Amino acid sequence: MKEEKWQEELDRYFQGLRLIEKSQTEAREHFDQFCEFIVEPAVEALEDEFKPHGIKIKYSRQKYNHFHLQINFPGSKVDNFHYLISLPKNSLDLRLILKTSGRKDKKSPVSGEKEGLFLPGVKPEAILKLGKEDIILDIITKLKEFNYTARTSPD
Repeated sequence: MKEEKWQEELDRYFQGLRLIEKSQTEAREHFDQFCEFIVEPAVEALEDEFKPHGIKIKYSRQKYNHFHLQINFPGSKVDNFHYLISLPKNSLDLRLILKTSGRKDKKSPVSGEKEGLFLPGVKPEAILKLGKEDIILDIITKLKEFNYTARTSPD
């Protein structure tokens, strides 16, 4: 017996839903792998280099959601800079978001929040091919940009 056109369309609809769910599951799993095997080792290496300068780093990861890095002022428990990589809700691939912010000095409020694509020149399918040096360089670049701007702004 031949299926009617509407039944074929309904089958395509359910296949599409399964494909979306599969892609979202894969994106979450890939993000978790990215954080565990690339970002965390990069931050740990950076942490070792900051210690002689009296700078402490804190980091945390919320599985399938985000990775947060906090860099404190030298010799202080006060946060200086925040670097947050997140996987947007319902994402189908590793098109990640980066948010940065910080404080100009120990007594000022957190400000200068910037949000944009994480490494915009890197395609989502190449994220898992990044090395820890790529992550370290991006963190240093963003930290430098924030602190140079904060320390040279007239306000």
